[in-house]
Amino acid sequence: MNTISVNNYSQLPYTNSYSPYWQGGVEYPYYNQNREERVENPAKTLGLAALLQAVAVGLQKGSEFFAKKLEAGKEFTSAENVNKIADSMIKSNKLDVTVDFIDHANKYRYSANPALYNEIETVANGKNAFYLDEAKLAVAPKTKPSLILHELGHASNSKNFILKMLQKSRRYAMAAPMVLLIASKLLGKREDGQKNFIERNAFGLGFAAFLPTIIEEGTASLKGINAIKKVPQGVLKGALNKNVLKRNYLLALATYVIAGLGLGVASKQTIIENS
Repeated sequence: MNTISVNNYSQLPYTNSYSPYWQGGVEYPYYNQNREERVENPAKTLGLAALLQAVAVGLQKGSEFFAKKLEAGKEFTSAENVNKIADSMIKSNKLDVTVDFIDHANKYRYSANPALYNEIETVANGKNAFYLDEAKLAVAPKTKPSLILHELGHASNSKNFILKMLQKSRRYAMAAPMVLLIASKLLGKREDGQKNFIERNAFGLGFAAFLPTIIEEGTASLKGINAIKKVPQGVLKGALNKNVLKRNYLLALATYVIAGLGLGVASKQTIIENS
């Protein structure tokens, strides 16, 4: 989804990798702190930190579960029908985009660009798909061609000012833990010694930073699904099961929701570690 990654549907700029922000092991700079103004309960703080780490591990496992389900999911129709739907999306939305289906036999056409080629390799392995707005390129694995409809949904979104802003927001969302930490320091401690607004709401604020990405991903999927009924009657041949496509896209969206929750956890962890 802003790359539809079977491992995490994404695109930053080619694909997003959210896991470093919530799988644990990420260290954030500590700032000089005056700890004398407020008495903390060490046991409570350590207990909350341990709980958040357990939640982060659980989220990682959940994301892996949904990704594997998506990777193993069936296609909703034939590759020929997918091509016809994709052509219809391009024409109806007047998209200026190149569509390509990747496997290990044709991946080498992108070898001249090492950075892009690394991402293409994951597509050839059937574990990713993406839309790259800078190159007007949408790719999907030959083994899962239906992912291209989601990527063309991203291409369509890029023509809408608001949706394009939502697309670009992911480039900054991952900085949420650090931004919230700095903002919390600037707010300072309350006179009554209680936690300030950011300290109390770090999880929700971290998740909110990723919410635009979740919305844009869901919109791209809806456009891919709705494109099917816009194809003229009689053009598509053979089996066509939209429920399978909806299931696959929901699995993909679930990984983004988990990524948002993970960012919330990372934000809370950063505040706690620096409290």
